[in-house]
Amino acid sequence: MHITMQKKDKNDSDNGTAIATREKTRLKKPSLYRVLLLNDDFTPMHFVIHVLQRFFAMNEEQATRVTLHVHNKGVGECGVFTYEVAETKVTNVMNFAKDNQHPLQCVMEKK
Repeated sequence: MHITMQKKDKNDSDNGTAIATREKTRLKKPSLYRVLLLNDDFTPMHFVIHVLQRFFAMNEEQATRVTLHVHNKGVGECGVFTYEVAETKVTNVMNFAKDNQHPLQCVMEKK
């Protein structure tokens, strides 16, 4: 909240008193982004499950469910995050997959 003090003109009758006015500043909610894994024919399912557990804090059951969805539908959502968090997760997953010589693809899209 921002408070502005305004002095009254000398011709006003309140003997130099001031008026406080409030201006509310509204913050815009940040845009959200979906982080998605894309299916491929080469990355083992156990590796995808490990990625979901490591980078998206999923338990084994949740990670298995998302992995099967990616396998059957071609794409699966790992989570919804602000831009910076989503971008970091995509980068970390892609680097981890590359370091482990898997072609797993991770992307983000605006929700």
